[in-house]
Amino acid sequence: MVIPFLQDTPRPVDPVPALLALLEEEGERVVRLWAKRIRAETHELDVPGRDLRAPLRPLVDELVRLLRDRGKDALILWPEVVRSHGARRYDQRFDPEDLAREFKALGEVLLYVYARRNRQRLEPEVATFVVELVGEAHASAQASFTRVLKTEEVRFREAAVMESVLNHVEVGILLAEPEGTVSFATPPVSRLIGMPMRAVVGARSHTSLATVLSQVNARHPDGTPFKVADMPFMRALREHGPVRGVLMVVERPGGDEATLELSATPLRQEGDELAGVIQTFTDRTEAANQNKALLSAHDELRRLQGRLLQRTRTQALGQLASGAAHALNNLLNVLRLRITLLRREYNPEHLDSLDRTVGQVGELVARLQEFNVERSEEHLHDVQVDVMVREALELARGELEQREHPVTVELRLGSPGAVRADPGFFRELVVNLLLAERERLGDGGGRVVIQTRAEPGGQGMLRVEDAGTPYSAGELTRMFDPLNREVGAPQLSLLLAVAREQVRRWGGELTVENLAGRPGAAFVVRMPLVRSAQEREEDERLAGEGFGMVGPRRFQRTRRVLVVDDDPDNARMMAELLSEEGYDVKVAPGGEVALKMWDERLYDAALLDAVMPDLSGWEVARELRQRSPHALLAIVTGMDVRGQNRANLALVDAVFRKPIDVGALDDFLGQSDLSSSGSASPSFPG
Repeated sequence: MVIPFLQDTPRPVDPVPALLALLEEEGERVVRLWAKRIRAETHELDVPGRDLRAPLRPLVDELVRLLRDRGKDALILWPEVVRSHGARRYDQRFDPEDLAREFKALGEVLLYVYARRNRQRLEPEVATFVVELVGEAHASAQASFTRVLKTEEVRFREAAVMESVLNHVEVGILLAEPEGTVSFATPPVSRLIGMPMRAVVGARSHTSLATVLSQVNARHPDGTPFKVADMPFMRALREHGPVRGVLMVVERPGGDEATLELSATPLRQEGDELAGVIQTFTDRTEAANQNKALLSAHDELRRLQGRLLQRTRTQALGQLASGAAHALNNLLNVLRLRITLLRREYNPEHLDSLDRTVGQVGELVARLQEFNVERSEEHLHDVQVDVMVREALELARGELEQREHPVTVELRLGSPGAVRADPGFFRELVVNLLLAERERLGDGGGRVVIQTRAEPGGQGMLRVEDAGTPYSAGELTRMFDPLNREVGAPQLSLLLAVAREQVRRWGGELTVENLAGRPGAAFVVRMPLVRSAQEREEDERLAGEGFGMVGPRRFQRTRRVLVVDDDPDNARMMAELLSEEGYDVKVAPGGEVALKMWDERLYDAALLDAVMPDLSGWEVARELRQRSPHALLAIVTGMDVRGQNRANLALVDAVFRKPIDVGALDDFLGQSDLSSSGSASPSFPG
């Protein structure tokens, strides 16, 4: 190629429009000649694709745009565009000299085409501009090329160091290709599974790995065989996501077992295309053995705690029974005296007093039953803290006051509101804290202060405080330790440990602390207060206690009622009472008789005693529900029904506790016919 001599021109020429006109008209020719010169200069270069024009066209097009839009600023802006071209040529295995020849060829082509187009005239301004433009572009591309070259050298050194590290760490690494071939594995993989890597690397996973897993007797911790499909990298290839924490047990040569933790992470290319999966192997043998030992010790601890807790609950129930007997004797004495007065002279006041006393007896028995119930799960409700404290104090009062020097309780209730808890468990918690205070104060008795209040941050506080000897630091540390072996400690510590765990499940905390500046100590319960009233309180109570909801039933107006009870006095009194209210009542002394009477006559409702010698009330309800789906059925019992399952509770429409609330019973039996669009929800008064 011949470069024309520079010729003087009569006047200066603006090089920007001159070069722009050249490239707009002769751009394709410039690209073609430029690529031809590169191929001639780098004839030994193996360029992927052999298409040298492809990366050149965007460069020339971008130069045209910059000359048109930015004028002489293209001298600064176009080299920045060319910068990435150097990195691209590095990927195509160009040498630095090849890159220099490429931009030298560009300058020669631009000058040659311009002179030929301009009748062998080449203005100095145009020549200078082309030389500067190409020179700046070459410097920018060369800088990018050098940066990539240095980066690759660093990467090479880092890769060498990393490979050395990977060969010595105890974590094995395996690389799987997208089709499932294992292409790389570090030596620790061989050490961990006890098999040479030649058995795995380079072969299809479903063939070689199946043999390897069989030879090392690979299995899951539960003993089931570990298959190739269970390998995390296989799952990661299928699911296109990471797989963590898969455990595999293997038998190494020599007979020792190893527990390995396997994890896999997918590798992705640009465009989110899956490039392979990295899987790691980590030895967890020691941790697995320690975990087995801890589980065994934990099971033994649970058995010991269960036996100790049963003994503690039995003792607490015995103490409560003593106090309850005292309260019941007082109430029975009131009943006897009122009955004596009633025999001598009729007075409605005596009847009202008898009714109140019977209600008090029923409440006391109900609380004792709730305390004694074997709870397998909690049923959370919004419970008023002050109400629970008063009820717990009534349960424990007899035990607190029966000694020569009683324990007196002062209430300082600040109406903190409601907390979310199981009512029975919460009541039992307060009783246990009071009994713990009684044991702490001993035979000398003393005063206990129960304080409640709302605290900042939406917390409710319950504080049970005494004026006894402060706890030592060691006692405070071991207070909630169920394995505390000090004298008198096991029962109290287990009781407090169980109580603290209950409070934590409700989102609160139970602590013990010495009083500041004066003798004494206090148990402190803090729990989050309920922020808003629950309008569905009754529905939650029913769901929490296990009462099943039945399907919509249409109740006809109740007239004929069957009372089923094996206690003649209870049955007779119930029948007389309902008869006076206008119901047609029949009495059955047992379940079998009740079923026969039901078949002989159509009844609207049945009141069933829960416990009878032949058939229970639940069994009778099941039979009656099959025969008369729309009849009203209710269980009447003096026992707690928490132990009943949902299927039984779904059979009946109500459960009444003895002593029965006559008004609630009359409301239940007096239901009117419901519209077909409505449905009756089970009610459980009493």
